[in-house]
Amino acid sequence: MTALSVLFVMGGGVVAGVLGALLGLGGGVFLVPLLTLGLGLPFRHAAAISLLAVIATSSMVTAGSAGRRLINVRLGMVLEIATTLGGLAGGLTALTLSHQTLSTLFGIVTVLIAIVMLHQRNELVAVLDEAADPGWLGGRFYSYERGRHVTYRIKRMPVALGMSFLAGNVSGLLGIGGGILKVPALNVWCGVPMRVAAATSSLMIGVTAVATVPLYYAHGDVVPHLAAAAVLGVLAGSRAGLWVGDRARAKWLKVLLACVLLAVSILMFVEAR
Repeated sequence: MTALSVLFVMGGGVVAGVLGALLGLGGGVFLVPLLTLGLGLPFRHAAAISLLAVIATSSMVTAGSAGRRLINVRLGMVLEIATTLGGLAGGLTALTLSHQTLSTLFGIVTVLIAIVMLHQRNELVAVLDEAADPGWLGGRFYSYERGRHVTYRIKRMPVALGMSFLAGNVSGLLGIGGGILKVPALNVWCGVPMRVAAATSSLMIGVTAVATVPLYYAHGDVVPHLAAAAVLGVLAGSRAGLWVGDRARAKWLKVLLACVLLAVSILMFVEAR
């Protein structure tokens, strides 16, 4: 690997960090195709590096959101039980699947979620006045779009738990953090506003990645200098993403999420051929 390759990965990390902070995806949805298609890395090496970048994104977003009440810690920790179990299962399964199978699975998952997000792009989650009772797992935060504090309640908790397990499994299999399932599920089906879903997902995907990375490291899948370059880029990109996220409308965040997923799914289907 040349110095140019390291700079290439660092630049990709910046883009991944911006997308991760904006959308709660951890950045892996961009980094994995970049490393496999751009540098020709084996899929498991790319997934291992991506998971380390996910941890960096999670740390930056969590720190940047502290004190703003965007992260629903109670909800995140409840869902993380299912997510971590799914992540461990996915990490073990990844060791037995071929590159083509993993690439195809990546593409199928991303295109399905993109369709859901485009369909729901104009729908806003119902929010209540600040004085309303959020329930045990709901919360309150300041909405820049509405110019006031709002309250939201959690709906369909079994759906949230099931999707969190699936998200953990996808994270372990593909190294993408699981946010591509968590954010749409929380926003579309469980009554969580987009920004809260993204911030809470960022917290959860870091915990999931920490549980999964040792499995890849034990099998020699982590390339240290590329992982370091990706993490440095992600830290810078995440900071920029937090700044942009405060000023973007939820509708356009959903459209951006869908476009990113569609583009990545096409790349991965091509790679699987």
